[in-house]
Amino acid sequence: MDHADHVALLRPGVPPGGSWADIGAGDGAFTLALADLLGPGGEIIAVDRDGRALKRNAAAVHDRFPATGLRTLHADLTKPLDIEDDALDGIVAANSLHYVPSERQSDIVRDLTAYLCPGARFVIVEYDAEHGNPWVPHPISYRAWQWIAMAAGLADTRLVGRVPSRFLGAIYSAVSRVP
Repeated sequence: MDHADHVALLRPGVPPGGSWADIGAGDGAFTLALADLLGPGGEIIAVDRDGRALKRNAAAVHDRFPATGLRTLHADLTKPLDIEDDALDGIVAANSLHYVPSERQSDIVRDLTAYLCPGARFVIVEYDAEHGNPWVPHPISYRAWQWIAMAAGLADTRLVGRVPSRFLGAIYSAVSRVP
């Protein structure tokens, strides 16, 4: 996948502007897509437990989208984050939640949802598979995401993108909303 694919997966769920978090941001592939979609004046908090990856992420965003505000947060997505509750217009979790054991995913999504303001969006990009492998230990199929989103208090879940993947068949994107 390239930048255009990342943007296409996020576009239906990410309107211009606002304050968003990229959870499990890594080197920034989806942070860059988010910056592209939010446009000048958009604000992003890139969250990852790998500080070196966050430095590369910040350099890439500042180089390509200097008018987009970026704050990096060196943190584990399964722990409380230094983000004000009800502060975000959206969250992107792209290929990050599959590292959380399946039995904890719903609780983690509920915890992350607490950082969203009413009407905000939660966008997931994930492998559409029921069984993982050593590199993607706990994928969240779209069917499973519908249940997780509902259990976390999210509403209006809909599939918004899908691309083939030679790795686990397909990658999808879905958007859910805070009521």
